[in-house]
Amino acid sequence: MSLPAEFLSEDQLSCSICLDIFINPVSTPCGHSFCLVCITSYWEGQSKTCLCPLCKENFRKRPELHINHTLKEITEQFKRMTDTSMSPRNVSGDSLAGQIPTPKLAGQFPPQEFSEQLMKEMKTRFQRSASSEFLPSHQPSAASPPGMMTRCYSVSGTDGGGSDGQQCHKHRQCLELFCKTDQSCICNVCAETEHQGHAVGPAKREMNIKKVNVKILQCGRQYNVLRSVLTLCVSKQSQLRIMEVELQGLITVREKKIEEIQSSLSEIQAIADQEKAGTVSTFSELMRTMERSQAELLEVVEMGRRAAELRSQAFIRDLEMEIANLRKRSGNLSQLVQSQDHFTFFKTYPSYSSLPATKNWTDVALTPDPTAGSVLRNVTQVVREIQESMKKLPEILDVTLDRDSAHPRLILSEDGKQVRCSDRYQNVPDTPERFDRVVCVLGRPGFNSGRHYWLVQVGEKTDWDLGVASHFINRKGKIAAKPANGFWFLSLRDKHEYIFRAEQSTTISLQQKPQTIGVFVDYEKGQVSFYNADTRSLIFTFTGTFVSILYPFFSPCTNKSGKNEAPLIICPAGSAEKSWLTEK
Repeated sequence: MSLPAEFLSEDQLSCSICLDIFINPVSTPCGHSFCLVCITSYWEGQSKTCLCPLCKENFRKRPELHINHTLKEITEQFKRMTDTSMSPRNVSGDSLAGQIPTPKLAGQFPPQEFSEQLMKEMKTRFQRSASSEFLPSHQPSAASPPGMMTRCYSVSGTDGGGSDGQQCHKHRQCLELFCKTDQSCICNVCAETEHQGHAVGPAKREMNIKKVNVKILQCGRQYNVLRSVLTLCVSKQSQLRIMEVELQGLITVREKKIEEIQSSLSEIQAIADQEKAGTVSTFSELMRTMERSQAELLEVVEMGRRAAELRSQAFIRDLEMEIANLRKRSGNLSQLVQSQDHFTFFKTYPSYSSLPATKNWTDVALTPDPTAGSVLRNVTQVVREIQESMKKLPEILDVTLDRDSAHPRLILSEDGKQVRCSDRYQNVPDTPERFDRVVCVLGRPGFNSGRHYWLVQVGEKTDWDLGVASHFINRKGKIAAKPANGFWFLSLRDKHEYIFRAEQSTTISLQQKPQTIGVFVDYEKGQVSFYNADTRSLIFTFTGTFVSILYPFFSPCTNKSGKNEAPLIICPAGSAEKSWLTEK
């Protein structure tokens, strides 16, 4: 159905992004319509979610867009009617009224609410009033005295400015046009004379374009992907919102940097607290003569903390200053965008045409002082001799049985401190670490240096094996128990026969049967010793060479019809054992 052009307006059929007539219009789920290319380009700049440029409704998944063929046909028909009904615009001074676009008053009623006769009458009156108000000012009326300055008026009829700065000094005409070639405001006479052939257009329109450029320049480097879209595809209202969001983004980045610096300061303070605690703990073990030095060194730590605090305050002060400047510039930009005075606009525009110089805070971080930790290191150096003496004391090894290596018949306690042999096989996975023939198990942790000691309660068991084993031992099949194969252990057989397993096994005669066996290993010396912990007497010592990680070795042996069912129990060793071993 053909509709008269008076019942349609260009605003109704314009895309709010490119501000032009729809080309392949599509509609979003929220009901707003845009050009297919415009909305697609707008969404390409967004990371995960998609927003409607008008109502800002958030779409978690990009909607599938289809061309609205009905709206497309109406748009194309409107274009055809407009092309046939509108006459070409004359840019010369003979028809100045034709250069002035019909104003779009805020809150005007849709054309379809007026009768056709009333619409025609309004058009006639507007054209008549516009022609009378926009007579070329270089043609003074007969009543005007020669040389008298003529005031300029805008489309709305308000005074466009009466100062000499807003009129052409040469022709005394309003500076209504803008020469893109010379980048200056000119009058109609200038356009026909010295600016003839230049790219000339309405100054108001050029000012609006510059406003868009001002906002786009504020986007920053991180929004380069959106520059081309913002230049062509963002409406005036959307541009203001985007500018506010981007300035808020700059403020947010700096506020987060403040939080990062404050967090770093908290960590440095925590490190300083730990260092002070360590220093106090170390000094408590020294003589009273070191207490005076303790206070001095703690002051050094405190000075480092205060220095870090001062640095953080300086960073925060600079960041807050930049935030204040950015907010001030944001307010000035808002005033510039809302300005309707193109002369003032172009006078102020150069100072806001680029981003302000700001400091790059990306690599700025609050780091500890390079001398941090030196206090504790100095204190440690003082007690180094004491620590060297303490190294001579054997380490009481907290041994726990390794379940992954235990033979399927072995039953381990929940705490991993006891092991006994069962008559039945347990349902356990057959892993490479597990012994599959000899009923034995390794302990944890392993070690490859130092002096280590642990106790094992054997009680009245008739058979057992205790010692150490290498990391590279064979855990499958029959075991050849000797040092060359990575085994160093003492065995009890038939309740009274003690044997150390080697190339040639050594039989050991004991007058008193031990209830608890102490195993002592000096890795650097290649020694493994066995003690009767009850009488603190040496049973046997073997000296060789260790080249790999060693693990405690345990075998409760088979239970022999209940005669040997008691478990092997790992016992805690106290300071008395350490002192006794040191004497040995």
